[in-house]
Amino acid sequence: MTLKRRTFIGGSLGAPLSAVAVQTPGNPNTTIRRAWDAALEILKPSRRDLEHGLELHRNSLVFDSYGFAPRAALDGDAVRAAMEAGASDIELQDLREDMSMTRCVTSAAERAEFQQAWEASGVTCIFQNCGEESQDPLVLLKRLARFTYVTDMMREFVYKAVVPDDIVAAKKQNRRCLYFSANGVPLTQAWMSVEDELRYVRLFFQLGIRMMHLTYNRRNMLGDGCAEPANAGLSDFGRAAIAEMNRVGIIVDVAHSGWQTSLEAARASKAPIVASHSGCAAVNQHIRCKPDEVIRAIADTGGLIGICCIPRFLGRGGDIAALLDHIDHVAKRFGTDYVAIGTDTAYTSRNAEAENKKIPRGPRTRARFAALWPPDALAGGSSAGALSLAWTNWPLITVGLVQRGYSDTDIQKILGGNMLRVARAVLPKSE
Repeated sequence: MTLKRRTFIGGSLGAPLSAVAVQTPGNPNTTIRRAWDAALEILKPSRRDLEHGLELHRNSLVFDSYGFAPRAALDGDAVRAAMEAGASDIELQDLREDMSMTRCVTSAAERAEFQQAWEASGVTCIFQNCGEESQDPLVLLKRLARFTYVTDMMREFVYKAVVPDDIVAAKKQNRRCLYFSANGVPLTQAWMSVEDELRYVRLFFQLGIRMMHLTYNRRNMLGDGCAEPANAGLSDFGRAAIAEMNRVGIIVDVAHSGWQTSLEAARASKAPIVASHSGCAAVNQHIRCKPDEVIRAIADTGGLIGICCIPRFLGRGGDIAALLDHIDHVAKRFGTDYVAIGTDTAYTSRNAEAENKKIPRGPRTRARFAALWPPDALAGGSSAGALSLAWTNWPLITVGLVQRGYSDTDIQKILGGNMLRVARAVLPKSE
């Protein structure tokens, strides 16, 4: 029997739904509900698969291998006032980013949105992006400070995990946690010596960073990013950086690296590496997806590939079914030990639209260097497809895996066990 949307909403499955799509008294979260309905329309699970999947999800440690904590709405009046006072583009960018990341601490309404999204997702831990696309330590510190602040101020609900056992403890305590990642390797950029350039790697480890991108989309001193047509691979300095990351205990992430850079990084590393939020080129040809040769090399390190929730990267409808297709490809070709889910998405507060309307449109600006994607690389899928991939729909990903015949043990590996295993393997035993 296939369960239809109307039957599900009005029928006897209200208890499983209420355990996932949390509602505030008298004010159901329609954003979470719409996304939930969109995924159900695609999956059309049987009653048995739905009930089993939701129960399994509730009982599982869920570790997003790369993502973002729920985002708050901006304070539109404060942004407008800053613009009227003549704030620079950089000031405004920092203000917007700070508000979206930290207003869950200072605003009761945004805290409620933040908590509802976490509870709906059933996620235990996010490998949180705590760094901007840069090698500048001062730039990398900004997001690290913001999420340190959130986890310091909301530690009864969400705290900073520094070792994998902290993540296990969060599940047992019905709490949430963030494990910190950076979008670049911090460098002095003085170019005096290899050792001098890499001395900030351990400093950022001491600040809580546990994973670093080798490159973003474009070429840097370590290697080529995925958007470079030359696909030149890893540099000698890149090999030195990997050796230092191995020594310190930081996971090497090649999600945004070029195919040759990713392949050579896997061969150079003495510890498991990951493509934390990517996809499979065999399923959809895209610069952010990895060919089987690269996936095999990553798996041979003991690492994994995290499948993301970006419609354009997934192809084939860009929806929850396409996400499951990519998971299937890795699981069937390489094994369930080598695949995770790195959503690369976030829930955004329902209050965002109203606050954004308060902000005057600013002048047109040039694209940031980090945003230099090739044409069409980020074109979206259908609205329904994208909606089905909402971050709060994590429980329905589990339902989809049940539908496709995965065992409970394998599903729990994909949901979080594999990422937890890699985190344990890379962290030095002395730590």
